[in-house]
Amino acid sequence: MTSKIIGVGNYIPPETITNLFFDKHNFINKSGESLKESNAIIASKLKEITGIEERRYASNDQVTSDLGLIAAQAAIDDAGIDPETLDYIIFAHNFGDVRFGTIQSDTVPSLASRVKHLLKIKNNFCVAYDVLFGCPGWIEGVIQANAFIKAGIAKRCLVIGAETLSRVVDIHDRDSMIYADGAGASILEISDDDSGIQSHVSASFTLNEKDYLYFGKSYKNDCCPDTKYIKMEGRKIYEFALSNVPDAMKKCLNDSGYEIDQLNKIIIHQANEKMDEAIVKRFYQLYDRPMPEHIMPMVICKLGNSSVATIPSLLTMILNDELALHEINKGDIVMFASVGAGMNVNAFVYKF
Repeated sequence: MTSKIIGVGNYIPPETITNLFFDKHNFINKSGESLKESNAIIASKLKEITGIEERRYASNDQVTSDLGLIAAQAAIDDAGIDPETLDYIIFAHNFGDVRFGTIQSDTVPSLASRVKHLLKIKNNFCVAYDVLFGCPGWIEGVIQANAFIKAGIAKRCLVIGAETLSRVVDIHDRDSMIYADGAGASILEISDDDSGIQSHVSASFTLNEKDYLYFGKSYKNDCCPDTKYIKMEGRKIYEFALSNVPDAMKKCLNDSGYEIDQLNKIIIHQANEKMDEAIVKRFYQLYDRPMPEHIMPMVICKLGNSSVATIPSLLTMILNDELALHEINKGDIVMFASVGAGMNVNAFVYKF
């Protein structure tokens, strides 16, 4: 017994932010010194490494739960279900609702509870809760939903991934150019055939890696000294991902019973184009295979890194035939994988 996805939806925020947006920013380093390179060169290097040319920001009147609601409603409509039949609403995020112009996170009540309220669901036994698991949060929510369904606790679950990272960035840190806003969602229910989740794996590396992504002070020391922003150790994360994500993907694929040559797509968290390509190449090297052409769809160049939203949003785009050279057909075997704050790694193999 397993579960399958019967509906998907996403929300791509309307405001397009090009790299030119950052041209007047005062980027400084950890020591509080202005970077010597021009912002144009900094942006050029960012594009070369991450692939990011543009990213999307939410409208000023929107918060994360608003984005999640839109994606959730789209998934419900796509599945053609009555939301009253949902047994669980699982909302993956990391920073809650942060209103424009503020830095304070609002997570009470949970974002899942807010979405359930806005969907006007009357069923009190539809359980709504949040998952904080870094960028792999949506995958972890899917794994939890699958466990509930396999255990007979639930028949149908809604899993949302949404974030407004633009609200928690330090404008003096060049890494702020990476982050974006967005939302994606999916409906899962019990599978009545051999389709659905075939295997999954999760891991948390906390002994030495816990603080590779963290909340820290602005690099501009006299700017809001008590306010914290999202920070990362980019080189350490890159090395960690290359060392651990391919191995997790290999374990997941081996557990599924499928062969490497049977994979049709790998949908990986859109964190950094060069890093993602290196991860997938190393994954194939573990099987002495070259990385196939068009195996890994990428949209980070236009959408940036929206954390938990990247994978469900990308899946929706593929299933809606919005990406050239990429499609998923019945019977296709797809690997989903992610890495992020924690440091957490997870993956699942899915048969469509």
